Amino acid sequence: MSTISAELREGYAVTLSTDTGHQWTADEPSDLGGTDTGPNPYELLLGSLAACTTITLSMYAKRKGWPLQGVQVHYEHDRIHVDDCADCEDHQRGFIDRIVSDITIHGDFDDTQRARLRQVAASCPVHKTLAKGVHLVDNVSFG
Repeated sequence: MSTISAELREGYAVTLSTDTGHQWTADEPSDLGGTDTGPNPYELLLGSLAACTTITLSMYAKRKGWPLQGVQVHYEHDRIHVDDCADCEDHQRGFIDRIVSDITIHGDFDDTQRARLRQVAASCPVHKTLAKGVHLVDNVSFG
């Protein structure tokens, strides 16, 4: 189980911390009223996906003994109108969130290895969670 806590500081700056002692800051850009002291929430989400993809590919290649020399990932998030999404299965009206990846895997691989690494790139745990959707349970209290 992963656990994270967040506490609002100044403006929109938020201190995030884990039970294991890691801390970092999230914020909004100045043009949205933040102080731009850290990545915004969507950048953090993309960062989680990018880290998971990179780590998963590295672990897989290492376990297989494949000659992975490096991984570079780039993710982009935007909101698009459903009518503009040719490969969307969800035909609800309005807008949807879309994440597009650009993944470069460095190493000397044969065709079978390349095909498998393409599959692995789309199967890290965070990718699977986002693709399946998440059941959120919200508990709100007042102190």
